[in-house]
Amino acid sequence: MLLCITDGNNMNIKSNIATSFQKYLEDALGISIIVIEWQEQETMPFFLRDTYAFYTTVLLNTHCLIMKSRDNSELTPLSVRKHMSLVQEKWNGEIIYLNEGITAYNRKRLIEQKVPFVVPDKQMYLPFLGMDLREHFRTLKEVPVQFSPSTQNVVIYDLVFGNGHTYTPSGLAGILGYTTMTLTRALNELEAAGLADVKMKGKERLLSFHDDKRHLWEAAQKYLSSPIKKRLWIAQPKKKLLLPKAGLSALSHYSMLSEPGHTTVAASKENWELLRTQQGYREYPVAEPGAYEVEIWNYDPGRYAKDGFVDPFSLYLSLHGTNDERIESALEEMLEKWTW
Repeated sequence: MLLCITDGNNMNIKSNIATSFQKYLEDALGISIIVIEWQEQETMPFFLRDTYAFYTTVLLNTHCLIMKSRDNSELTPLSVRKHMSLVQEKWNGEIIYLNEGITAYNRKRLIEQKVPFVVPDKQMYLPFLGMDLREHFRTLKEVPVQFSPSTQNVVIYDLVFGNGHTYTPSGLAGILGYTTMTLTRALNELEAAGLADVKMKGKERLLSFHDDKRHLWEAAQKYLSSPIKKRLWIAQPKKKLLLPKAGLSALSHYSMLSEPGHTTVAASKENWELLRTQQGYREYPVAEPGAYEVEIWNYDPGRYAKDGFVDPFSLYLSLHGTNDERIESALEEMLEKWTW
């Protein structure tokens, strides 16, 4: 048995190793510890003292020595294992390797060699505790059943405009029109769903998606939903509406599907209110000849529209599951043509 935790709690190891490491374990394991400098570190060879800072703690009745990489340079797992063997001559207890950055490849090698280690904001591997709480902590992350509109916005934005970018809540707030707090919750949902990594850079959280766009789309679909809140009918406009075409009107543009008998456009709730109050459009109870169908979306479809048509991902979500083979085939054709 082992203990291996992936956790997103914020911790600043460089500024205050004792307080930060203590907080990390308290948040992740629900235990209280005290971390102090190791008084006997001067007995270590100079190259070890130059490479590591040493601290001690008691973790679940187990005396532990923490070897903290001084400059956060990544050491090979073999080197860490050799250094631990040398330190073990002076320390009668468990040893934990601590570094702010270890590649996924080296983390895997450390685990294979049963080397206890902690990577702040990433992973904690402590095999000597004899427990495996991975499923427990995965449950605590509260994986969402369905993304909120703001979280879905972040995914759609990356699919349409992203190019290996990293995102911050404040940066996304300026782009997507939500508050920073709302986008912070969106980052939490994406991390909990396992679609992205969220790291700390100073006081700012950074989001980066795990996969390329095609794999992100495939992995995210189960959390995404139709953006449509309501459908209504209006009289045929006397002048061109500055709203992107949606529904079958858009799908016929993206595929070989024939154009429908009426025009469908998409609007946010705010845009519809402007049409209703400033331009006098009123909702029809039923479709009349020449009437336009308006889809009211829970986010602004114009943000991702191109050439007057809604984006293909939101369009797919709005039409998928219609049980019409022609539509389903056209949707797949549309995505096959998309330049990933």
